[in-house]
This record gives sequence, C-alpha cells and structure tokens, in this order.
Amino acid sequence: MTKYQINIDFTNVDLNNLETEEDFKREAKILLPQALIKLGENIGEQTWEELQNNLKQPGTKYKASPSEKRKFIQETGRTYQRKASSREKQELEDYIVEQLRIFQSQKSI
Repeated sequence: MTKYQINIDFTNVDLNNLETEEDFKREAKILLPQALIKLGENIGEQTWEELQNNLKQPGTKYKASPSEKRKFIQETGRTYQRKASSREKQELEDYIVEQLRIFQSQKSI
C-alpha cells in the first residue's frame, strides 16, 4: 500500500518473537498510535505547504514562523490520531503488519 509514506520505528520490536499472524497483529496494535500521529503529521505538513502556497499572492509578505509550522503539524498529528476512522486504523494496522514482515525478512538475511 503506497498511500502511506511514514517511517515506523521498529527498533523496539523483537522480530524473533513474531511468528504467527496474531504476533504480527498484536505488535501492529502496539505501534498503531504512534503511526497514526506520524501519518497525521505528514498530512499536516502537506496541508501547511499547500496553505502557504495559496497565501503567496503578489504583493503580500506573509511569513509564518517555524514554530507556528511545527505547532500546526504536531496538532494535526494528534487530531488525526484521535479522529481516524476505524477503516483508516485497520488499513494502517494492515500496512504496519506488511512492513513488519518486510523488515523481519530483511533482518534475517
């Protein structure tokens, strides 16, 4: 699924304990909240850039501060985590399982 462009941190995952489908799903559920925030932050960053481009009108000199941008992106991430639909959560969980399998196969080489 290429719709998600997030880097999920698997450093705390014990890949040796992931054997069954249930093991992968359980680990994905643990990683899901942080992945939702990261996905929301990516959406927030894209939205921020679009808003800034739309505000660039000839003759205007609006310049948002980096702290405003960071605050907007962080808030968008937290909001997305709270308001994501069940379908979105399930799709992201499935994506995490897929990424765990890929990561595990790469580590075992």
